[in-house]
Amino acid sequence: MRVRIVFWMIAAALSVALPAAGSQGLAIDPKTCLGCHGDSIAAAGFSASVHGSNGCTSCHAEITDIKRHGNGEVAIKPVDCSGCHKSETAEHGGSVHAENGVECIGCHTQIHTQTRWGGDKKAVSVACAECHDTSDYEASIHAQGVRAGNPDAPTCTDCHQLHAIAKIGEASSQEARALHTKVCVSCHADEAMMERNEVFPIAVGTFMESYHGKSYELGFPEQVAGCSDCHMAHKVLPEEDPASSLHPDNLVTTCSACHPKASTQFTKFYSHGDHADRANYPILYYTYISMTGLLVGTFAVFWLHTLLWMFRGFIENREKERALARGEHGHAIPDGHKQYMRFQMRHIFLHLTVIISFLGLSLTGLPLKFADQAWAHSMMAFYGGVEYAGLIHRGCAILTFYYFLAAIIMSFDFLFVRKDIKAHWLHRLFGPESLMPNFRDLKDIAGMVRWFFFRGPKPSFDRWTYWEKFDFLAVFWGMFAIGGSGLLLWFPEFFGQILPGWTFNVATIVHSDEALLATGFIFTVHFFNTHGRPEKFPMDFVIFNGQMSKEEFIEERADQWKRYEQLGITEEFLVRRPSGALYDFLFKGFGFLALFTGLALAFLMLYGFITG
Repeated sequence: MRVRIVFWMIAAALSVALPAAGSQGLAIDPKTCLGCHGDSIAAAGFSASVHGSNGCTSCHAEITDIKRHGNGEVAIKPVDCSGCHKSETAEHGGSVHAENGVECIGCHTQIHTQTRWGGDKKAVSVACAECHDTSDYEASIHAQGVRAGNPDAPTCTDCHQLHAIAKIGEASSQEARALHTKVCVSCHADEAMMERNEVFPIAVGTFMESYHGKSYELGFPEQVAGCSDCHMAHKVLPEEDPASSLHPDNLVTTCSACHPKASTQFTKFYSHGDHADRANYPILYYTYISMTGLLVGTFAVFWLHTLLWMFRGFIENREKERALARGEHGHAIPDGHKQYMRFQMRHIFLHLTVIISFLGLSLTGLPLKFADQAWAHSMMAFYGGVEYAGLIHRGCAILTFYYFLAAIIMSFDFLFVRKDIKAHWLHRLFGPESLMPNFRDLKDIAGMVRWFFFRGPKPSFDRWTYWEKFDFLAVFWGMFAIGGSGLLLWFPEFFGQILPGWTFNVATIVHSDEALLATGFIFTVHFFNTHGRPEKFPMDFVIFNGQMSKEEFIEERADQWKRYEQLGITEEFLVRRPSGALYDFLFKGFGFLALFTGLALAFLMLYGFITG
């Protein structure tokens, strides 16, 4: 009893601004508590703490009778901080700390002398170091900035949060993989912050343009590398530092974590290459300029061609309707209803392969191209993620290589093997049955332009029109551009043994822009030329059954019909048994499904460009 009195007298003698019980509505005067606990709790320290304006029983609310407490009848319970710190307690309640029994006092160890941290980032890392090994972080450029007093430099809580510290879980989990990038983007996307700290300001932008970044943005970070996979999670150092994961001596090891067969050549990949930066990345700049020029030039020419044809065809159809209304009938074609074969079954099968592979490539590739769009997220989620979309994409690529090889074999057969064409291979190559452009096509183009502007009749064509030849030859160009770049991106480790890594940057630009050109062209220009033009709308079914009427044959390809008549072979192409109703129904259904799918993708592409 004497000891308690002595401690009470010492506390009372100190000029310490402790709250009085009466003024605060406290059950017990704090000075009374210090009478017993003054040996472990310094009055001055407690008074200066963030809790100094509170009495002891503000936290130890179960102590209401000092005598009963002094006699050991009422024990001190663990403090419930939620009474004052509701939001912090709620955040902590769902954290990995709470899950593992680490309560407030686990971090706020000096609770009776706790002062306001005032955003002191150094204090945070010190507190975390009491339980965690922070040696890698302390060696990083981030910690160096914190120690130098840079308010932009991140400490533990900038990445892991202050109280709502999420569970990372398995290293391969989606949550853990997202953390590898999400926390980095939160600061590095702030270009103003990066510029004032002399840090590469467009790191996030260039990352998001990569396959890794697009996959992350689509919601599948567990399937690709994130920021910390290359830069490390805690030991972040500039690339010139020999200890950095990005130092040239360490790059092969860093890349090998995901690409086991990575080589020195492989590591020459521009991880943050910017195709708009001509000074630092001239190869990427001029590749992008060239592909953009090709894309813009092609669309400018063919969209204008389409618009002119659409208008002129509409006028011509109206003129025919007026003529019929006046009782004027065109020249009647004898047996105009008879069906003649334009395509054989191998042509039909090949075209079906083209449709399936092209739509598959478009459906899986466009969501990656427009990864920032909500519709792209929905489509990729439907596939089950970028991994499964990639499998579908590569499967369709195999089909593409198949029909490309088939086209080469058929071309070789046409030029050198077929016995029904009595001509030298050069004459076959530039003859009327060939898909190789010739001088006749220049005359047809000029004739179409005159027809567009009401300066002459519509040309009469032979077996192939100039736009059909362009479509066919575009497959060859596309295979070298899309197919070649696609193979590089499909097997980067193999090609990385013989080619410098920046080749993959070039391949990405070429593959992306050429694919955009191909899909945009097919779903607008090609669809119009074959199905949407006024003469054929809503669909030209000849590619599905290979048949067309004599009237249609003469109207569209008069020169071919005349040539066949002169050769006396027209009846060789007469169809004895036209395709059946069930066949037509199924394939027309497939055709319209493909058509509407393509038009929907064209709309989504346009929407993506406008809103992206």
